[in-house]
Amino acid sequence: MLFTDQLNRQITLDHPPQRIVSLVPSQTELLYSLGLEKEVVGITKFCVHPLTWFREKTRVGGTKNVHADIIRQLAPDLIIANKEENLATDVEPLMKDYPVWVSNIQTLEDAYEMMTGIGAITNRVQAAADLTSRVKAGFASLQPLAAPVPTAYFIWRDPWMVAGGDTFIHQMLQLCGFHNIFGDLPRYPAVTASQLAGSGCRRVLLSSEPYPFKEKHIAELQAILPEARIQLVDGEMFSWYGSRLAEAPAYFQSVIEN
Repeated sequence: MLFTDQLNRQITLDHPPQRIVSLVPSQTELLYSLGLEKEVVGITKFCVHPLTWFREKTRVGGTKNVHADIIRQLAPDLIIANKEENLATDVEPLMKDYPVWVSNIQTLEDAYEMMTGIGAITNRVQAAADLTSRVKAGFASLQPLAAPVPTAYFIWRDPWMVAGGDTFIHQMLQLCGFHNIFGDLPRYPAVTASQLAGSGCRRVLLSSEPYPFKEKHIAELQAILPEARIQLVDGEMFSWYGSRLAEAPAYFQSVIEN
């Protein structure tokens, strides 16, 4: 059977995979949601959902320091990777020995395509279709802010780093009605206090990951942006593009209305 990943690479499998290694936390959770309990044999140390898998499955390193020797011991017949979250220097050597399906996600449509593609290659077509339908219904019911609010979404401290315009987070902000004031910048730029002070920002979202922002950090930014409303948010909801998207719209609604 021939499958195409999101880099337009073709992957050939003779049978549905029985030994899967996932190098992407949000897609590990997706594999769980698709009912692949026995098939998934390896995950990363950042694949914290579901907790049972985090505790019991073999860990193959981090998302950006994959241990090829452990993967070889697991003898996978499919590896799931992502263009942004994994390093090409880790993944490309694996492609020589194993089928590797790579996702490339910046938009919600990309996420739908990924769920469908992984459902197909893992022989979970109907489960993936059902999940995608639930996610679409959730986002269809989302009520965004009536008027866009100038917003900054922070992912790091020292230096301050925010989500730019070519990220999945950026689109999640848009769907909520938040105007990303750094949407004209690529990826995850570092910004200075003076840039922030002159940005016109009125809403600040402090993500729980990758930097674990806490209540104590709110005061630091409030001093720079005294007129902005600052709140802590669940970073997994804004950046995980697998089955967690089924929970995201209800969470976003609570953020919008808070």
